[in-house]
Amino acid sequence: MATERFQLYDTTLRDGTQKKGLALTVDEKLAVARSLDALGVGFLEGGWPGAVPRDTEFFRRATTELSLRHAQLAAFGATRRPGVLVSVDPQVRALLDADTPVVTLVAKADRRHVEKALRTTLAENLAMIGSTVRHLVHAGRRVFVDAEHYFEGYRNAPDYALEAVRTAAEAGAETVVLCDTNGGTLPDEVHAIVAATREATGVRLGIHCHDDTGCAVAATLAAVDAGAVHAQGTAHGYGERCGNADLFSVAANLVLKRGIPCLPPGALASLSRTAREVAAITRVPERTVAPYVGADAFTHKAGLHASALRVDPGLYQHTDPAHVGNRTRTVVSDLGGRSSVALKAAELGYALDAVCEPVTRTAARVKALEARGHSFDTADASFELLLREELYDDFAAPAFTVESWSVTVAGGRAAARTEARVRLRVGDVPLSGTGRAGTALHALDRALHTALDPFFPAFRTVRLIGSQEHPLVRDGAAAAADTEPDGGTCRVLLTYRDDTREWGTVGVAGNAVAAGWHALHDMARHALLDRPVQAPRAPVAVPSAEG
Repeated sequence: MATERFQLYDTTLRDGTQKKGLALTVDEKLAVARSLDALGVGFLEGGWPGAVPRDTEFFRRATTELSLRHAQLAAFGATRRPGVLVSVDPQVRALLDADTPVVTLVAKADRRHVEKALRTTLAENLAMIGSTVRHLVHAGRRVFVDAEHYFEGYRNAPDYALEAVRTAAEAGAETVVLCDTNGGTLPDEVHAIVAATREATGVRLGIHCHDDTGCAVAATLAAVDAGAVHAQGTAHGYGERCGNADLFSVAANLVLKRGIPCLPPGALASLSRTAREVAAITRVPERTVAPYVGADAFTHKAGLHASALRVDPGLYQHTDPAHVGNRTRTVVSDLGGRSSVALKAAELGYALDAVCEPVTRTAARVKALEARGHSFDTADASFELLLREELYDDFAAPAFTVESWSVTVAGGRAAARTEARVRLRVGDVPLSGTGRAGTALHALDRALHTALDPFFPAFRTVRLIGSQEHPLVRDGAAAAADTEPDGGTCRVLLTYRDDTREWGTVGVAGNAVAAGWHALHDMARHALLDRPVQAPRAPVAVPSAEG
């Protein structure tokens, strides 16, 4: 029973898992399926039952553990084998045993693959397609056919490729999906071949593209423009070699650029959240520059951009990031100016005029510090400290002051142990902390916690979750001039998390240990902004932390 509604089909759990290094447990496959169903995807391809034991188990558990609200579950498999009756082919039987409402069959559409890979006749391949589709339709399944290597097949022998499409449709396939299996067809040719196929056959067509030329999303849109009404993709473009068409980019482009309602009304606003959920389940790092859903998709650094954004966000953004559940971010750097500072301040909750004195002073300090090696791209916490120093006259009185810090390494090379000590003061109360760890950075972090945790309950929730060390290439004059603690030859960027969100700090010094200390100092200062203190009446003995 064909439907005129556009079909958005996800194959993350089958084609996406062919990505190098991506191996999902059954529990993880179920979790990904739930996330994509919540987004509103129309079809979820769960895997290849009978061929992959994990996929067989997935379908078995899905019958009782997967309650889908929007999507229909599809089992993937091949047509019957050459010379074998469809009724006794075990792979076809496994597709029925998966008990899904949809079955997607892969079928050869390139005569070279028929003769060289299947090693059968062209007529037998067509018979395999027809008999398998009829058998599944007769069993009550909706059937899609993936015409494998279709675009190469059409170039090599168009009459045979077209006959494969007709055979599938005449046997009852609801949609025939034209697959650019090798990912080598450019968008203009995809458009031409899809249009020609549609005109020659009148069949309802879909598109499945791989990204080997970097054009999978563009080719998918070209196919839709040519008449395809079914588009396949994977979350984050996961897949073999260079991956598949990115389902998130495809969905956003179809809704926002083509006006095609491939998701339920309002669902697109959860696109970025879904992207983060899937990345967390698969443990594949998100691409920060991914279109629409990446953390940097709407991030602006240049001063000219920031000035324009203050007038009209649409001047440097092709769409409102809220449409896809994302947001505009401003990066403060020496490339920007007062407008960048004002926009970043607004992100942090400070409503400031771009021409006010605190903004002017902060912009000047940012430029000077970046000239000395600092980078505030990801160091929002360090930036906010600068901003508050310019905004508030009494900000020079921090929650704590540092009297001294030190790092020592004990033990031989095979069993070296780093110990850090800090001496601080909270008001009139002196305190100290010791931390031991495998690195100076983590030893200093533990020393800060042993000293500050008893005084500041909020600091107990702060956790260092990432660090980057960058050597700085500087000319002789600049290096010789670095007599202050904010200049040097090494930059350390830290990421930390508290109860509300993640933050970043930056430290620069003549070596990695000192740079790391400056970044940790900013981390502690920022984490304790506006936090109450629970200082004891007298100095306390603070135990050391060891990890």
